[in-house]
Formats: sequence, C-alpha cells, structure tokens
Amino acid sequence: MNMNVGTLISVEQYLNTSYDPDVEYVDGVLVERNVGDWLHSLIQRNLIVALTVKYPRIYAVPEFRSKTTETRYRLPDVCVLLTAPTTSYLVEAAFLAIEILSKDDGMPEMLEKLEEYEQKGVLNIWLIDPRRRNMYVYLDGVLSAVRGDVIFTADRTIELHRSEIFKS
Repeated sequence: MNMNVGTLISVEQYLNTSYDPDVEYVDGVLVERNVGDWLHSLIQRNLIVALTVKYPRIYAVPEFRSKTTETRYRLPDVCVLLTAPTTSYLVEAAFLAIEILSKDDGMPEMLEKLEEYEQKGVLNIWLIDPRRRNMYVYLDGVLSAVRGDVIFTADRTIELHRSEIFKS
C-alpha cells in the first residue's frame, strides 16, 4: 500500500538523499512504492533481460528517478532510454516507461502516474499485470488491453512477446 512518509521536503533535498528502498517525490511528500514481492521482481527482471538481449543498444534500467513535473519525480519499474542520460536522474522523457502492478497498487494512483508520464512526453507507456498476465498500453489518456501476444512501442521499434514477460 502506498503511504506518504514524513513531512514536506524540498526537491533539492530529495534529489540529494538516498532512500532504501527508493521513494517517489510528489509535491514535497515522499511516497513509498509497492515493490518487493517475488512476482513483481520476476516480471521486472524478465522485462529488463528481454529488452537488453533483444535490443543491446538501448538502456533498460530499473527504478530510475524520472522528473515528470517541477514537483514530481517517479520511479518507473522499467525505464527505457535510447541514449545514456547526462544527469544522475532523468530530466527528459524516457522512450518507454513500464509499470508493473503490485497486488496493493490502487488503479487511481497508477493512472495518475501513467498520465504524468504522458504529459512529460513519454511516447510509450506500458502497464503489466503479473497476476492476471495482462499487458496494457496507455496512449492519449486511455489504458487499452493488448489482446494479442505481442506488446510494442508506437513506432514498433521495440516489441516483446507475452512469453518473454511472463516466463517463470
């Protein structure tokens, strides 16, 4: 369950502090994330390995601090970049942001996060539900289920098969 942690802090304090586990920053409040269960971790690993093996020139990294607004920093479960960043956190929009649903994630909070990515300029946003083995694409404010076995970016430069994501 997402819980707010502590009192208001500045963006500078957040960016210059290490948290274990890392937390998101939303309008001055530190927000814990729902992570750590086996299924979530397995899917995260599967995504990073599959993307790295199939597309060795991209950077598929876990939980990379990403600025979505002046007062918000999120940690996509998997962040895909076409070039290495020049800062210690992501200022520009990622090429692909992937969120993995945890059993305690609330859909309103998840949709808010996906909307932030889109408003930042992330062109490709995926949501993976490991428990139901469903894949979704978020585009133009709409979350759409992937009906086939392949999820892909809008320009089809990156695609993954359902079996690559959900293998155990």
